[in-house]
Amino acid sequence: EELGVALKIERGNRVFPVSDKAVDIVDALVNYAKNSGVKIIQGTAKAFEFNNNKINSVVLEDKSKIECDKVCLCTGGKSYHLTGSTGDGYILAKSAGHTIVPPKPSLVPLECSNNFIPKLQGLSLKNIEITLFEDEKAIYSDFGEMIFTHFGVSGPVILSASSHIKNMGKKKYKLKIDLKPALDFNTLDKRICRDFEEFSNKDFVNSLSKLLPKKLIPVIVSLSGISPGEKVNQITRQQRLALVDLIKNFYVTISNFRPIDEAIITCGGVSVKEINPKTMCSKIIDNLYFAGEIIDVDAYTGGFNLQIAFSTAVLCADNM
Repeated sequence: EELGVALKIERGNRVFPVSDKAVDIVDALVNYAKNSGVKIIQGTAKAFEFNNNKINSVVLEDKSKIECDKVCLCTGGKSYHLTGSTGDGYILAKSAGHTIVPPKPSLVPLECSNNFIPKLQGLSLKNIEITLFEDEKAIYSDFGEMIFTHFGVSGPVILSASSHIKNMGKKKYKLKIDLKPALDFNTLDKRICRDFEEFSNKDFVNSLSKLLPKKLIPVIVSLSGISPGEKVNQITRQQRLALVDLIKNFYVTISNFRPIDEAIITCGGVSVKEINPKTMCSKIIDNLYFAGEIIDVDAYTGGFNLQIAFSTAVLCADNM
C-alpha cells in the first residue's frame, strides 16, 4: 500500500489487490527497485565459484562472471515455469552442499476418476462445504467456492485441500461435497418435500430445477438410482431420504494432482534445517542466503505465500 497498490481483505484473511491484477504488485516492486538504484542484470546463473567456504562469483550461461560479497538464492520453486521458476535454483543450492526436500505440487487442481466429471465441466459452485478424506478418515474441511473441470476439480477450497494430500498413490483420497451446507438434513428434506408437492405430477428429472444448478441435475438423478421418468408422486420416502443424503454427501474420488506446471506453489525445496531462521543465511556456506519459495515452506492461497516471500526477503536484505 505504501507503494500505491490498494489492497482488499477477503474471507479467511486472504489479501488481494483491489484491481485483482497480480501485475500491479510486480510493477510496484520493480519500479521501487529501479528507483532505489538497484542494478538489474539479465542472464541465467549456471554455477558458483567458491573460496574458503564462501561464494566469490556467479558464473552465467554465457561464461561471464559476476563477482560478489554475498549471494541470495530466490529463484522460486518449480511450479509456474512461465515466471522463470524452473527448479534451477535447486541445482545451485545443491552445488553449495544443501539438501533439497523433493519438490511436489501444492495448491494445485485435483484429478478425479468418476465417469460423471466431464459432464460437470465448467460448473462453478459457491457456498459449498468440502471434507477431504484419507483412507476414510476426515483430514481437512473448508467452506467456499470450487469449480468442476474436464479433469476433476479446482477453485479456492480445492487448492487449499490439495496441500493436505501427502501420500497420493499410497493412500486413497476422496472429497465429500455438501451442496447445501446451510440446510441440515431435516431442513433439506422439508425443502425437497415442498418442491415435490409443487411438481407432484412431473417427471423426477424435472423436479430439481429450484434446488440444483442445471448441469448438476442429470448427474444427481443418475446417482440417486431413481428413474428420470419416475413421477414425483411415486417416489418413496426411502428414495427421497437417499436423495437428501446424496446432496449432503456428494463424493468424488481423487486420483492424482495436476502437473506441477499447473500448481500455484511448490511444496519442498531447500531444507529449513540448513538455514538460520534469524538471518536466512546458509549454515553451510558463509555468504549464501535464501528467500521465498526455493525454501521448503508453503502455505494456503490468498497472500500467505507472498507473505513468506516478502518476510524472508526482508530478513535476507537486512542481514546481507
